[in-house]
Amino acid sequence: MNKALLGLMLGGILGIFDGLTAWFTPEVRSAILQIVVGSTIKGLLAGVLIGFFARKVNSLPLGILFGLGVGLLLAFGVAQMQGKYYLEIMLPGGLLGVIVGYATQKFGSSPQAAGARS
Repeated sequence: MNKALLGLMLGGILGIFDGLTAWFTPEVRSAILQIVVGSTIKGLLAGVLIGFFARKVNSLPLGILFGLGVGLLLAFGVAQMQGKYYLEIMLPGGLLGVIVGYATQKFGSSPQAAGARS
């Protein structure tokens, strides 16, 4: 599977779980559906960005670092809008970025390898 598609799929799936972590904050449980939808969109965006980076740069450490940066940056934007719960929002967002960054570098196929198989 190519790196951008892998990033998109994994980002979306992990985005759902990212949003579900809001259940552990009782004050926001009433808005869990909106949080899960928003986190899924954030995960999809992060996955696409990380996947395209992985297509251009073939380096596991840089992929993980870029994933962490994208995950934290997008999560910070959400936390900034909320005005609180920075740790509760940024920790799962950063973890999502690290996992997607690792997976796209380790398991995604590069465009040349994908073309050679056809």
